[in-house]
Amino acid sequence: MAFVSSGYDPENPMQDRITDIGNRYYGDFLPPVIKENFGQWQWHEILEPGILMHKAESGAEVYTIRVGGCRLMSAELLREILDIADKHCDGYLRFTTRNNVEFMVDSKDKVEPLKQDLMSRKMEGGSYKFPIGGTGAGMTNIIHTQGWIHCHTPATDASGPVKCVLDELFEEFQNMQLPAQLRISLACCLNMCGAVHCSDIAMLGYHRKPPIIDDEWIDSLCELPLAVAACPTAAIKPKKKEIVSERTGETKEVKSVEVNNDRCMYCGNCYTMCPSLPLADAEGDGLVIMAGGKVSNRISEPKFSKVVVAFVPNEPPRWPTLTNVIRQIVDAYKKNADKYERLGEWAERIGWEQFFEKCGLDFTHHLIDDFRDPAYYTWRQTTNFKFTDSFPTEYSQMKVE
Repeated sequence: MAFVSSGYDPENPMQDRITDIGNRYYGDFLPPVIKENFGQWQWHEILEPGILMHKAESGAEVYTIRVGGCRLMSAELLREILDIADKHCDGYLRFTTRNNVEFMVDSKDKVEPLKQDLMSRKMEGGSYKFPIGGTGAGMTNIIHTQGWIHCHTPATDASGPVKCVLDELFEEFQNMQLPAQLRISLACCLNMCGAVHCSDIAMLGYHRKPPIIDDEWIDSLCELPLAVAACPTAAIKPKKKEIVSERTGETKEVKSVEVNNDRCMYCGNCYTMCPSLPLADAEGDGLVIMAGGKVSNRISEPKFSKVVVAFVPNEPPRWPTLTNVIRQIVDAYKKNADKYERLGEWAERIGWEQFFEKCGLDFTHHLIDDFRDPAYYTWRQTTNFKFTDSFPTEYSQMKVE
């Protein structure tokens, strides 16, 4: 679309603005009490799990009720959310970055009716449509990616495992009984469009087999230079091949590609560019569990998540192994960490060796960083790992996978 000047004035950027070009001004969506006290908030407190109160310099108050929302919402659910906002909040609401829905009111008298309305709405199976919680020293809502529903490169589903884990840890979302806040995320492949690289606990979909090459159709469906260029490890190169046609039975020469399996990192970038290089595999696909990451710089600097379970198979529809392992980690953290201590800070204080023992996780030497990824950025500033009594003392005794 060609740019059409409307006499834009840098001193008055909103004057004569054409509102259907770009996003509307965010201030149009602020509740009046927030707009009137913008930038003048003094303090806030959590009245109970999921309910916050913010106090302004003027004495005005805003009460927020946070409810967990699903990543993929139906039009019917969105309409119901808007109906609630119209009924109690003058039509105002907001979504958080972790898929929570926050309803805001300007009076404490409006909190209890709104709370009762939210708690009364349930699914046909009896679960809450709008569970209240996700604040303070509790588990926040799990952010995740598209999974099998929309994405074309996932190694696992997203909504399914997240639903199972949330069912298992639901009381941690409703209460604030953990040492500190706990953030859990899921990304369904290594491209990580979810926030799993810096989460307390992260679930990452992982392919373990290189792409299959559909030699007969690849030249018709794909731009081969794009498929080659898409590989971040240069594991793909063009190659002419002789094949027997599935349609005609004749032998013919076709333009195709060859994959260096030793260099493949199973990221799925090639399949993104070329549908004749499928990567999904029921046996090879599964999840990796990571732990210890955070974005906050309170107490300690931000940290990347570390791999603590190298592979968990896909077990739909309930993913029992995955949920059990995460339950073990959360229970150990809840029992042993100090107050205000995030999961990664607890692991570093007691040592990652003790972390594996207390969480009941099997350790393998494959989890130790090598020279290709300096340990400075992950476990510690050396590749040394102090094996405790529960680990084999001799390297030769360790199981090589």
